[in-house]
Amino acid sequence: MSLLTLNTPAAGVAALPEPERISATLLCFRDVMIAMRDGIQLATDIYLPANRNGPFHAVLERTPYGKHKPSRAELAVGADTPMTREETAAAFCAAGYALVFQDCRGRHRSQGLFTKYVAEGPDGYDTIAWIAAQPWCTGKVGTMGLSYAAHTQMAAACLAPPALAGMILDSGGFSDAYRCGIRQGGAFELKQATWAWNHAQDSRACEAEPGLRAALAAEDVTAWFKRMPWSKGNSPVRWEPEYEAYLLDQWRHGNFDDYWKVIGLYAAGYYDKIPDIPVLLMSSWYDVYVPTTFENLAGLSHGDHRPQVIMGPWTHGNRTERVFGDVDFGPDAIFDGNVAASWTSFRISCFDAWLKGEEAPKSDVAIRLFLMGGGSGQRTPDGHLDHGGHWIGATQWPLPEARPTAFYPHDDGSLSTEPPVSPSSRLTYDFDPRNPVPTIGGALTSGQPVFEGGAYDQREDLRFFGCATPGLPLSSRPDVLMFETAPLREDLALVGPVTVELWVSSDAPDTDFTAKLIDVHPPSADYPTGFAMNLTDGIFRCRYRESWEKPSALEPGAVFRIVIEPFATANLFKAGHRIRLDISSSNFPKFDVNPNTGEPEGTGRACNIARNTVHLSAERPSRIILPLVPPSSLRRM
Repeated sequence: MSLLTLNTPAAGVAALPEPERISATLLCFRDVMIAMRDGIQLATDIYLPANRNGPFHAVLERTPYGKHKPSRAELAVGADTPMTREETAAAFCAAGYALVFQDCRGRHRSQGLFTKYVAEGPDGYDTIAWIAAQPWCTGKVGTMGLSYAAHTQMAAACLAPPALAGMILDSGGFSDAYRCGIRQGGAFELKQATWAWNHAQDSRACEAEPGLRAALAAEDVTAWFKRMPWSKGNSPVRWEPEYEAYLLDQWRHGNFDDYWKVIGLYAAGYYDKIPDIPVLLMSSWYDVYVPTTFENLAGLSHGDHRPQVIMGPWTHGNRTERVFGDVDFGPDAIFDGNVAASWTSFRISCFDAWLKGEEAPKSDVAIRLFLMGGGSGQRTPDGHLDHGGHWIGATQWPLPEARPTAFYPHDDGSLSTEPPVSPSSRLTYDFDPRNPVPTIGGALTSGQPVFEGGAYDQREDLRFFGCATPGLPLSSRPDVLMFETAPLREDLALVGPVTVELWVSSDAPDTDFTAKLIDVHPPSADYPTGFAMNLTDGIFRCRYRESWEKPSALEPGAVFRIVIEPFATANLFKAGHRIRLDISSSNFPKFDVNPNTGEPEGTGRACNIARNTVHLSAERPSRIILPLVPPSSLRRM
């Protein structure tokens, strides 16, 4: 029986391998080369049930990380290693699906050049069309995948493949990579630099020439972070010019123009083209794709389908854990056993409903959110802060019951709902790009070995890049402005988007401002000086104060208003805790450091100390707006 025949909308001919029998119930066709419209062939593994008659609904995952390698998305609770591709396929094929894994263009066994993100739209469309045309497929194709494998799904969906019947976007699927994922608030996300160095080492060039991999591995990328900005041939990625080129291109392309408005980077421009199909959006509060998730929710909420949303307390894709950074979010934090029996069974149930038309599990909430907080605040036996948390349900985002509440920073360091009354209050500090504020956790991924995401006490520690005075709080730095409420008299829940509006001025032609929201646990026997737990943060590059499209230099001393958009979050501030806002001008190595010179981004080697001012007067009242929700109104799941 010939289960595979070539019937592709693109050019090229593929020779079919003999099937490999994995087990009595599972067949695999390895390295089927599927031709794209430009003739490039992409290596694809196809798993089919061996004990059932087709045709089958198909589920596709397109990945740059190696279709033959286990995906960390398949890590089960209590397991040390993820399920293999064969084990994942066995579960899906047992449920009656064909499962397809494909190497992205230019990666591993696929042909072509790799330019991160930009080929995934047409390649995904052509692959879905090819699968749907095969005699073993019913013509319905679902897609799934974590991180980059979520980006590949959204890119293909923007071209509206007729066979696409449902998507599971796990921690990715760019809505607007200029605003979240590659750049943020005008600054460049340096996870792109560590990703390029790490994954250049498993490029096709390095597979062909081990000496290149050895050269890349020999580079001290952490030391290189002290020598930024990088340039062509003068970076730790220089041994793989293909990767260095796209990285520098993204870094230096600061303004928002047609470069960013392409399929693969800008689904926001194509929402009306995406089919009305079922979609699951999953992310987490310490993931880098929080805005992406909620922008996709809004953009895809049309027609007959409204996306489902799941937001955990996790770092990027780590749904099997409960500890992130130095904080324990409790047993409810783990996906398996709380949201569903397992991640595998949950996805199969989604496709059963979407592709087979079976009845979906009954639920009257479309949005499941993990509300962080409520724990004892003590140190756990494993040495982590017990912050706790639980799941809540919602039918809309933002929550209708949320009350946007302004808190105003004052020049005495207080933060309160009382607006300032002084006609001239302000605080000024010097921002030296040679001594940036170090990143201590947050919504980060792909930063190893330089930085790591999660929740931490905002106190310097030699575990973190750039910390020179271990033991001292970041707020002790002269370039960090700290504002705190009085201890709260009652529990207070924050659920939703966070906005920071600042009136600022500078003597530099360009500079940055950063904002960080913190839950301050009170002093205790376990934490004698308290625990300042980071919740969310953001940045704004001032050359973009008038327009993302047309940056302009600052007029020294001129006062202007900026809006910083930290990621949305959900946290229960317990009575006795304080709400804290930290303002500064750098957060490195999460973001690139502004040299304060106004030179083109990612190129300037000179830098200046900027004298930056935050205005706190009655006429220019800086403020943070928090979506407060009565804790009693939240629906516990």
